[in-house]
Amino acid sequence: MPIKIPDSLPAVETLVKEGVRVMTETAAIRQDIRPLQIGLLNLMPNKIKTEVQIARLVGASPLQVELSLVRVGGHKAKNTSEEHLLSFYSTWEEVRDRKFDGFIITGAPIETLNYEDVTYWDEMRQILDWTQTHVHSTLNVCWGAMAAAYHFHGVPKYTLKEKAFGVYRHHNLNPASAYLSGFSDDFQIPVSRWTEVRRADIDKVPELETLMESDEVGVCLLHEKKGNRLYIFNHVEYDSTSLADEYFRDVNAGVPIKMPRNYFPHNDPSLPPQNRWRSHAHLLFGNWINAIYQTTPYDLEDIGTDNRRDQL
Repeated sequence: MPIKIPDSLPAVETLVKEGVRVMTETAAIRQDIRPLQIGLLNLMPNKIKTEVQIARLVGASPLQVELSLVRVGGHKAKNTSEEHLLSFYSTWEEVRDRKFDGFIITGAPIETLNYEDVTYWDEMRQILDWTQTHVHSTLNVCWGAMAAAYHFHGVPKYTLKEKAFGVYRHHNLNPASAYLSGFSDDFQIPVSRWTEVRRADIDKVPELETLMESDEVGVCLLHEKKGNRLYIFNHVEYDSTSLADEYFRDVNAGVPIKMPRNYFPHNDPSLPPQNRWRSHAHLLFGNWINAIYQTTPYDLEDIGTDNRRDQL
């Protein structure tokens, strides 16, 4: 089944060129089927690029998915036009009465700030609490994952001496997990962050299970069964050139930055990088959506009250 997104969203053209099946709103209303309702709280500066990255992975599912774009209301975006936001995004206040089968909270370039110093932290805390009653399963990414782990369990983050930046090998710690179905024992994932959470702190929280970890950059993926949440601290959703874009941006701005590790062929930034994580990105998102489909109530209004929430 295709992904259902607004007819004129800029991501449509890119997704169609890549072979992702896209269903317009006009076509979707002719199908007598309940699509999965997935919300994307997009905290990234370049919202259009993130929309494409997430829609590409969500849209690869054989299920019909309706993707709703959400933003925090207490923050003014600097890198996305107001016209785009007004055309395609709802504030969280505008959707807070809705129920969602799945909800994705992205990262944000504010990871070195204390959580309480983030201008929209109060709204973030409300959103995280709201997911407990209005969302069947939540996928928290990078800063969004750190913020959720801190909010729900008090897991601290630590500033790194240098940026964890590159493509790193990770281990599959629980091949029997529904979320890691089809995963190799060893695989690679892009990493781009100045902070980390530590296994020692996570192991103190019995509700959290570590599913992926790297010897070099630490914990990657956590699962919380009771809360039905995933926390991923690295960027499996990244495009082939995402790390290159970040690297050249900083180089051109005169910001001290090391070349991303294990990324450019022969460590030559003039050569196009190869994508070695795409298949596992599709696996993770596909497994997440499949798990939602098997356990979410048919009636959206039962979300937050149905005991199947704890079966994932």
